[in-house]
Amino acid sequence: MTWTPRVTVAAVVERDGRFLLVEEQADGRRVFNQPAGHLEEGESLLQATARETLEETGRVFTPQSLVGIYRWRHPQSGLTFLRVAVAGEVGERVPGSCLDPDILDTHWLSRETLAREPDGLRSPLVLRCIDDYRAGRRHPLELLVDLGPAPGAQPGPDS
Repeated sequence: MTWTPRVTVAAVVERDGRFLLVEEQADGRRVFNQPAGHLEEGESLLQATARETLEETGRVFTPQSLVGIYRWRHPQSGLTFLRVAVAGEVGERVPGSCLDPDILDTHWLSRETLAREPDGLRSPLVLRCIDDYRAGRRHPLELLVDLGPAPGAQPGPDS
């Protein structure tokens, strides 16, 4: 069997000192996480971040900067995750939007509130991404290079 890390994306959204988080059901627990999920076939990392944010919060995400790229191994499952965290802004919830079935609610929470209940976080990545964001880690989105063909594009002579 070939080892393959799971590529995930996460949106780091701050407004007035509070961060947009989703409350979700994961591994039989209610936990908090950034709007996040797996990269899907044919998506860029930024497209995946926008899609996951819309699906989990009902809000349109506008990316502004790369916060970081993180590798984390789940202690129980042994799976390795490679998370790309992108900072950006969201608008108000899109009227009539439905959230993914695993999402129980969305919240704007302070870092301090989250730190009081570390067992209530989906993973240690949640606070780490917030801490890096608060430390001013903002990298240009141009670091995220997608060399895949555009959807529907035909391979060229140099492919």
